[in-house]
Amino acid sequence: MIYKDLWGLIVNMLTDDQIKEIRSYIENSKNPLFLFDDDPDGLTAYLLLKKHYKKGVGVCVKASPNSGIVYSAAVSRHKPDLAVILDKPILDQEIIDEMNVPIVWIDHHQPVKREGVRYYNPMNGEKPDNRCTSYWAYRVVEDNEWVAVVGIIGDWQMPEKSILKKFEYADKLGDGTTPPELMFNSEYGKMVKIFSFAMKGTTESTNECIEVLEKINDPMEILEQTTPNGRLIYEKFKNNNKDYELLLGDALSQKIDGNVFVYTYPGIDRSFTGMLANELLHKIPHEVIILGREKDGDVRMSLRSRDRPILPVLKKILEVINGHGGGHAQACGASVKMEDFPKFVEMISKEFS
Repeated sequence: MIYKDLWGLIVNMLTDDQIKEIRSYIENSKNPLFLFDDDPDGLTAYLLLKKHYKKGVGVCVKASPNSGIVYSAAVSRHKPDLAVILDKPILDQEIIDEMNVPIVWIDHHQPVKREGVRYYNPMNGEKPDNRCTSYWAYRVVEDNEWVAVVGIIGDWQMPEKSILKKFEYADKLGDGTTPPELMFNSEYGKMVKIFSFAMKGTTESTNECIEVLEKINDPMEILEQTTPNGRLIYEKFKNNNKDYELLLGDALSQKIDGNVFVYTYPGIDRSFTGMLANELLHKIPHEVIILGREKDGDVRMSLRSRDRPILPVLKKILEVINGHGGGHAQACGASVKMEDFPKFVEMISKEFS
């Protein structure tokens, strides 16, 4: 294993010593800034660290062409002595340089090389390990299992037995033996959508939900709406779920033919593509799901594949079609111009014919 105590060196695997090192950085920080992805994995990773250390500020970084501005603006506003980046697959070197603060970056997407950061990614090394960011955040704090389980299931992974043994609500997971069964067929699985929908809407609405979730200590506050904070989070879930269920029903009503299922919907002010793609992969037998939202002349997609990895195919196509994308082997995001979308679908279909 290659390892030196220098900022900017990639750490090969997240060993026990490296987990302790992450703890040390956060413990020694007086004013950490947490910048996290706007999905259940990123959100729960942040909540685990925030609830345990009870310090710092959290900023949700939503995916957009201008998201890099969020990092430097947050540093300028909050003046942290440490930035902790969670579940973000890409960060340009220029943004890192502009932040001008020590950075701990924890991720589990395809590894990248950057200078000036302490980069922790279990996908590095001879035996890549794609366990999600919320799992590694849990390893750092070892508490609030109810939060960790939401993030782990939400990232299409199974919680380990060591976590479930300490999880007080295991009975609410039902008899599911796979991540989608837990996510879509169990009472507790609803929490994944609840956390996902908490990130939808305006920045003000998102920030309000983050602050409220920081104060919630029991999932029943949300699932059974036993407190004002729980009711606020659940109410936002209900409002978003109405639109989500309409889209899901429309998608399921489409003709099922071939190996590639394609569904797009007109741009609204919230994106449901990731969750919809996951649920469709669970409910219909296609090899590939392409779920797109049409917005500002682009089709912004979530792509899922059942058996064969789709990420190498996506990279190959983006060498021909102008656009951008990336992610995990069988769960990716991408964006192309609307006029190029038919060609994009055609190329995907040929690869999976």
